[in-house]
Amino acid sequence: MNKKKSRLRRAAQTRKKIEKLNICRLSVFRSNLHIYANVFSPSKDRIIVSASTLEPEIRVQLADKIGRGGNKTAAAIIGKRVAEKAIAAGIDSVAFDRSGFSYHGRIKELAESARQAGLKF
Repeated sequence: MNKKKSRLRRAAQTRKKIEKLNICRLSVFRSNLHIYANVFSPSKDRIIVSASTLEPEIRVQLADKIGRGGNKTAAAIIGKRVAEKAIAAGIDSVAFDRSGFSYHGRIKELAESARQAGLKF
């Protein structure tokens, strides 16, 4: 079993548990260059809000930073942005889906900044 299959297996287990809770989920994906966060509805897996380092407003904020999208600074900005968008959409509580990634580094930074911005996990 390779790294990707192992990660996807862990992600599937988490998503099954979250599905039973019947609440919105904050799903995170990270690549080497970017980080993405989406809030899905509990019923049909429809994306309600999303944020990523590919958005033009975020690119401007990260233009003078080292790494530009694949570091903790970018993850903190994305966490805060997705939390603000979710609260504006009327979602204050979510289940955190780390997509099989370990709760460390960029994933942890995104989660902590989302919590600080008012989102409850």
